[in-house]
Amino acid sequence: MTNAALTPPLTTTTPAGFDELPALMSLMTGDEKHGPAATSTLDALWVLYDRILRVSPATAEDPDRDRFLLSKGHGPMAYYAVLAAKGFFPADWLPGFGSYDSPLGHHPDRMLVPGAEIGSGSLGHGLPLGVGTALGLRAQGRTRPAVWVLIGDAELDEGSNHEALAYAGATGLDRLGTLVIDNSSASHARPGGIAARFEAAGWSVATVDGRDHEALYEAFAAPHPGRPHAVVARVEPKTA
Repeated sequence: MTNAALTPPLTTTTPAGFDELPALMSLMTGDEKHGPAATSTLDALWVLYDRILRVSPATAEDPDRDRFLLSKGHGPMAYYAVLAAKGFFPADWLPGFGSYDSPLGHHPDRMLVPGAEIGSGSLGHGLPLGVGTALGLRAQGRTRPAVWVLIGDAELDEGSNHEALAYAGATGLDRLGTLVIDNSSASHARPGGIAARFEAAGWSVATVDGRDHEALYEAFAAPHPGRPHAVVARVEPKTA
């Protein structure tokens, strides 16, 4: 149940474009905002919501909507900015980010944030939840919705993601997509890199510049019949 005491009343929302995202991001301040974790995802999130995902404020409860799951939940500022830009909630929520009476916490809460599909916590949960969501949609005979999960490269250190990755490939969950933001923060290197790990598990994979919108779009939209699809978006290395 949504906690009404923590949810400000909705005001008029005005959709914004990519060029306005930095201004929206600047409204969110605080010592625990995880700026690099957020900005690393900004371009890929925008392309997903602007050109790929079939979901909007008007269809956020439609059973046949596409789903987006933010597993890398400790850096949600870019996610909040994109949701505000797309009209899921008003931009005047953003300055309250992380405060006691704001619905916009340091991790998204699906009961408080319009458009959020999951609540996040410890890293490594998003991809297993995405697999379960895709399986549930398949069991219901819903073949149209796509499920996209955003994870960080360091999350691939988690055993839960290893199991989810292997299972999705073996069962051919072709409505499942994973966006891996690679900012060189993983602790354990993998032979052949991230793409090779997905390919070995039976996934379709594309590796692109995580700041190139056209390359991201082509990678997201690439056909992958019978297989789940991963897009590895390389961005500048994390320095802090």
